[in-house]
Amino acid sequence: MLTPASATPRQIVFLAFPGFQVLDLAGPMQVFLSASDHARDAATGLPIDYRVSVVSSGPTRVQGSLSLAIDAEPLPSALKPGTTVMVVGGRGVEAASRDPLLIGWLRRHMHEAERICSVCNGALVLARAGLLAGKRATTHWVDFDKLQRNFRDVTVDRDAIYVRDGKIWSSAGVSAGIDLALALVADDHGEAAAAITAKWMVLYVKRPGNQSQFSDFIETIDHDKAGAFAELHQWILANLSRDLRIPELAARAGMSERTFARKYRTLIGVPPAETVKRLRADTARHHLRTSTLPLKTVAARCGFGSVEQMNRVHLKFYGLTSRTLRDIG
Repeated sequence: MLTPASATPRQIVFLAFPGFQVLDLAGPMQVFLSASDHARDAATGLPIDYRVSVVSSGPTRVQGSLSLAIDAEPLPSALKPGTTVMVVGGRGVEAASRDPLLIGWLRRHMHEAERICSVCNGALVLARAGLLAGKRATTHWVDFDKLQRNFRDVTVDRDAIYVRDGKIWSSAGVSAGIDLALALVADDHGEAAAAITAKWMVLYVKRPGNQSQFSDFIETIDHDKAGAFAELHQWILANLSRDLRIPELAARAGMSERTFARKYRTLIGVPPAETVKRLRADTARHHLRTSTLPLKTVAARCGFGSVEQMNRVHLKFYGLTSRTLRDIG
């Protein structure tokens, strides 16, 4: 019996190191394996074929978080065509970024790889190898300042869950690596392939890269019901300082004001004004925790008329004042 033809195989090489974060590796890896098992290329209809491996510059048995270890192969001397290298993150990232074998290997093969990606604070390894010089990148919010301080030639995007700059892709903390992997599947085989992969993994609809790392409210929305307003939510997040009352939002959604207000409340479960207020509160809380911007500046950037107004909203949603949110970090 003949084996059905598959799409051109693509190699995914995960670069692990002692102290790596298990989910940084297992989450994206499962995306590629699930795509191979269940999805087809949108253009050709052929089954997807990802070949996944784990490599390390050190021991062949690499100890990660949660007292779990994984078998790894030595760093390859050459990369096959169509290879994507993914550098995971974890507590061991500082030692990894000082590993001359690992850093040297990345530098030698940066032009050979089709893509080089980082998950979480794995971006620090890419930066140490010089792969982020002059590029835009993101990482876990805890490491924003460290990345910017140590590598001033990198433009740190503090508001994205993943970033693509040429052949270099980077993602935020932990679960964002799954979003990055789904984006890679979509890039390789089309949005439909990514959607069926997400469905098999019982994930929400693939999140766009420019979605905020820190919008808790967005995560509570039933994405199957709210798909009609997904783009509107992203636009709101990018325009929080604007006048975001019903007329503006209805126009963006291409509906009459009455139809928009009724349909939005039916699907989302709250009025549009409540969503705007929650997104402003989430975003302001993030800035208070991760920056030294004055409260007045944070309030203005997030569309609050004053610090007092921002404070009232934070008390309502979190039971804490804006200043307390800053103090607890």
